[in-house]
Amino acid sequence: MSDGFLSQEEIDALLRGEPVAASPSPAGQDLSDIEKDALGEIGNISMGTAATTLSVLLGRRVSITTPKVSITSLNEIKRQYPLPYLVIEVGYTQGLLGTNILAVREQDALIIADLMMGGDGTNPPTELNELYMSAVSESMNQMMGSTATSISTMFKKKVDIAPPKVNLLDFAVDPNIDSIVSGDDSLVRVSFRMEVEDLIDSELMQILPINVAREMVENLLNAVQAPTAAAVAPKAAPKPTAEPQPAYAAAQPAPQPKPQSVQNVAVQPVQFAALKPAGMPGVDANIGLIMDVPLQITVELGRTRKLIRDILELTPGSVVELDKLAGEPVDVLVNGKLIAKGEVVVIDENFGVRITDIITPLERASHLQ
Repeated sequence: MSDGFLSQEEIDALLRGEPVAASPSPAGQDLSDIEKDALGEIGNISMGTAATTLSVLLGRRVSITTPKVSITSLNEIKRQYPLPYLVIEVGYTQGLLGTNILAVREQDALIIADLMMGGDGTNPPTELNELYMSAVSESMNQMMGSTATSISTMFKKKVDIAPPKVNLLDFAVDPNIDSIVSGDDSLVRVSFRMEVEDLIDSELMQILPINVAREMVENLLNAVQAPTAAAVAPKAAPKPTAEPQPAYAAAQPAPQPKPQSVQNVAVQPVQFAALKPAGMPGVDANIGLIMDVPLQITVELGRTRKLIRDILELTPGSVVELDKLAGEPVDVLVNGKLIAKGEVVVIDENFGVRITDIITPLERASHLQ
């Protein structure tokens, strides 16, 4: 297939550990159809995760679908899209080598920035000033971080990225998008349709150098084929368990089986013991292995939620109202997880917390996100 997805036959062949023959590349094309389909599959899964992250940040339904993979060049992109774009450069620091670029239309970035600042997106600003650029950069940073996590799961190894670099470029004027791409060099463009409710219905572009695209495809195929390597390996022939018999043994008559008498056997209904909750064996024996692991303990007086504009208006003397009343027990968190409640005490002019209640395992489970 060439619509950005692996065909069912190709997926079945990969799961069986069989090599998939790459289709011959047309003239002037640097990636086979199989490689394009694999890149579309990577983009489809990773951008699905990015859409979920952006949806949480904006508080709106976000959909990023329909990846289309093509071979192009920087000059061709500039001819097709002579508009200002927000360009996000993402460099890989672990698991992959190289850099890829995400391009979002300036108008779409303005709507995202307005939503990040607490607006409704219907009356976005006319330009990306420093404040709005910071807001939209944070959203792109969160999106690409979730994309790296998704790719790590697909490739079955850790993939990490450097903090993305965000710039506003006019494709009709600026000579280069980035130092890694220039002129008529072949590039891979993965285009997505991005929708944010009734505010955005646009195209999102991912631009990759050929070598980075090929490395992604190789990692995906290796991750898919790795679990099936043992299944397709030939089994060793069983060793003989007895010495070979002499040739004359075949002439001897085979012993006849002796008739066995059939006895009546009493059959009773099966009975099972009553089920009882069992503990977790081995936990106490192994807990000593992690006794020296440091944990971060935090005492939380309360929480609140404010818009970015409210936070920017904070000055010395401002009062931030929390969601707890004075005198209520404070929460004790270990590595961000609630484990106990307590009351604030003063010991030798220092603050402390007296534990008043330990959270039960059932209560801890109810607080998990």
